[in-house]
Amino acid sequence: MTEQAAADTTTTDQIVTVYSTAFCSPCEHLKRHLADAGVAFVVMDPMMDEDAAEFLENRNIRSTPVLTVGDHIVIGFDRAKVDEALRSSGVLA
Repeated sequence: MTEQAAADTTTTDQIVTVYSTAFCSPCEHLKRHLADAGVAFVVMDPMMDEDAAEFLENRNIRSTPVLTVGDHIVIGFDRAKVDEALRSSGVLA
């Protein structure tokens, strides 16, 4: 399942995806950070979506949140790493 979130004020057509599970506090912090920055993103729950689970499993990622944008994958909520991935992908100025 996917969910569109935040107003679309990004500067590129890069798709920002957040892999998030229920009751995951860091996941909620990441989604709030993106929403506050005006970044549109898609949420995928690997517990409910087989494709999302397979994406993470194929990369040996065993925790959430995970942010993907362009060629960047950020595991966990590290504000500086998230912002750098967004900037280098052209999503944030």
